[in-house]
Amino acid sequence: MQLYPLFPVLHPILKPTFPTCLWGGDCNSKAIALSFDDGPHPQHTPKLLKVLDRYQITANFFWLGACVNRSPSLAKEVCARGHWIGLHGYYHHNFPLLSPSELRDSLERTQAVIYDACELQPEQVRDVRPPNGLFTPLTLNLLQQWNYRSVMWSVVPEDWVRPGITTVVQRVLQHVKNGSIIVLHDGACGGEDVAEITNILIPQLLQQGYHFVTIDTLWQQTLKR
Repeated sequence: MQLYPLFPVLHPILKPTFPTCLWGGDCNSKAIALSFDDGPHPQHTPKLLKVLDRYQITANFFWLGACVNRSPSLAKEVCARGHWIGLHGYYHHNFPLLSPSELRDSLERTQAVIYDACELQPEQVRDVRPPNGLFTPLTLNLLQQWNYRSVMWSVVPEDWVRPGITTVVQRVLQHVKNGSIIVLHDGACGGEDVAEITNILIPQLLQQGYHFVTIDTLWQQTLKR
C-alpha cells in the first residue's frame, strides 16, 4: 500500500497539532530545504554529492549512526562540503517503540560517531527526524527535554518505494511551495534513483525562483515570525 496520497492531507492537520516540530519555513519566502534520509550510503551518496556540487546546492542530511560508522570518510566528505547534518537514530527504528533510555542512547551514539567522523560537536548536531515520520507527544517532549529539535517535512514523494523517477519528480513539483522541506532518501531504500531525481529537480526548482537553504535557516525564520 502506497501512503503518498495521505501525506498532503496529514500535513495541515499535524502541523498545528505539533507546533514544536519544524514542518516548513516562511510561506512568504522562496527558501526551501532539500533533505535526504537514511545515509550515508557508499554507492548512492557520492553520486548525489556530484549533483549537489554541480549546482552548488547546500542540502540537509539526516543520518543513521550505523551508516556513519560504516562510512566515516564519506560522512566527513559530506560535512566538508558544508551540508547540514541531522540525526535519524542509530538504526532505522521507530522512536515510539523505543524506551526513553533506548531512544536517548540511539541519538547520543549517532552524535558520537558523527563527532568521530566529522569532528562536529553534539550541540552542532541536534536536529532529529524520526524514522518513518513516526512520533508521539511523549517522543517530542523527550526530544525537547534533551535539547534536540524535531524536524519533519512538507513534501514527501515516497521515493523509497521507487514509483519511478518521473513520478517522484512530478510529485515534488506538484506540492512544493514557499518554505517547503522536501524529503528524499540516499540510503538502501530509494537511494538508487536519488542522484538522477535530484539532477532533474534542482534546475526546475531554480527556474521557478526557489533557492535552497539549511534546516537551521528555516528554524531561524520561525523565530522571526
